[in-house]
Amino acid sequence: MHKYLVIFEKAGDNYSAYSPDIPGCIATGSTRDKAEKNIKEAISFHIEGLVKDGLPVPEPSSSTEYIEA
Repeated sequence: MHKYLVIFEKAGDNYSAYSPDIPGCIATGSTRDKAEKNIKEAISFHIEGLVKDGLPVPEPSSSTEYIEA
């Protein structure tokens, strides 16, 4: 099991979520909790497809840090 960094953004009345380590894998939700649930499902589905197609599963490599400015 991998642990991927996920970025959540407020987008108007919704939330969007994506993982920089899995290009093209995105999700939305009317709340942050729904966006989190949806991105977990999207990542699982994406990885299942990669495995099924015999393609490599990306290794988590992104990190985050808050910078004071």
